[in-house]
Amino acid sequence: MTSTQTDFSASQPLSFSASQPPRLFEIVHEDAHSAARVGRLWTAHGPIDTPVFMPVGTQATVKAVEPRDLHEAHASIVLGNTYHLLLRPGMDVMATCGGLHKFMSWDKPILTDSGGFQVFSLNNLRKIRPNGVEFRSHLDGAKFFLGPKESMEVQRILGSDIAMCFDECMPYPCDYAYARKSVAQTLAWEAASMEQPYAEGQLRFGIVQGGSYANLREHCAKELVAMGCDGYAVGGVSVGEPEAEMFPAIKNSVQWLPVEKPRYVMGLGDRFQMMESVALGVDMFDCVCPTRVARHGTAYTRNGQYPVKAGRWKSDTRPVEEGCDCYCCRNFSRAYVRHLVHENEILGVRLLTLHNLHLYLKWMEEMREAILADCFTEWREEQRSLLRPQQAS
Repeated sequence: MTSTQTDFSASQPLSFSASQPPRLFEIVHEDAHSAARVGRLWTAHGPIDTPVFMPVGTQATVKAVEPRDLHEAHASIVLGNTYHLLLRPGMDVMATCGGLHKFMSWDKPILTDSGGFQVFSLNNLRKIRPNGVEFRSHLDGAKFFLGPKESMEVQRILGSDIAMCFDECMPYPCDYAYARKSVAQTLAWEAASMEQPYAEGQLRFGIVQGGSYANLREHCAKELVAMGCDGYAVGGVSVGEPEAEMFPAIKNSVQWLPVEKPRYVMGLGDRFQMMESVALGVDMFDCVCPTRVARHGTAYTRNGQYPVKAGRWKSDTRPVEEGCDCYCCRNFSRAYVRHLVHENEILGVRLLTLHNLHLYLKWMEEMREAILADCFTEWREEQRSLLRPQQAS
């Protein structure tokens, strides 16, 4: 079913009052055989076509690449991190420099994490209190406090287009009693987050938690919907749980969220898992995988990944991936990139990062095209045969 036609050529940044925003999310086309859809999310720094993959720029940079590279790869949005940017360079510097967009010279949308993931990842350096989390800095051990008030204030100063409400990303596994208590804490923090001042035009997304427990996911989702968030994320997945529990957790969250608002699964970057999540109605994803594996000498390809740094490619004159039109593959051989990585030359990491990001963003573009062309089912089966041949029907 196709909604009212949308002008996808429009790309001018918006300037609107948070009290009177335009229609924020438009569903352009829905797949007839799944919950997949193509949409457009409007932000203060321009539109985002969904489904979308968002490169991660934790420290106000996507590692090893420039904003120009991201533009050329057709990235429409990147991520920044509240916890890390609060510590360095700090909000005094960020305010002086005019916010995150100006600081990193990026003129497209930015989403900022709330710091809730660090409640999970830095669990040996924090203590959870009723009104937030007391951290010891992973840099120097200095104590500081981060709660909904502090997190939203940091994100207001950063001026991100999408600010995530403060939550607790619970570990896997966790028992039901802990999960229930954690969900109650998360909902209190997210309600407080929604009450804080925010930058003009800044959207606020709530985060559904609940671990592997369907009833907690349902409860959390319904409570967040009642708060009237601009969009919703599924948190607490891709934290070590098996796929057999991941997909039900996503489904048990998404089914209670409004269809007319964007849905985002946080920290998910496996292409098979993203594709299956799109089929469940998810619109947005982020992950460090494309940049991280590049720093370890690994290239993603259309049918998997391989270590370019391996000795077997020492004299291979083919590109990193045949048929790829990224800057790396158009200009350099596998042997050259392998040589750079082997010798710890910075250019090797940069070229592999360019390739991996290009692959991810191009792949997501192809997914959108398949949905628009009413052939998502066929495309999905083709991708299964490439990415998970043992699961292809």
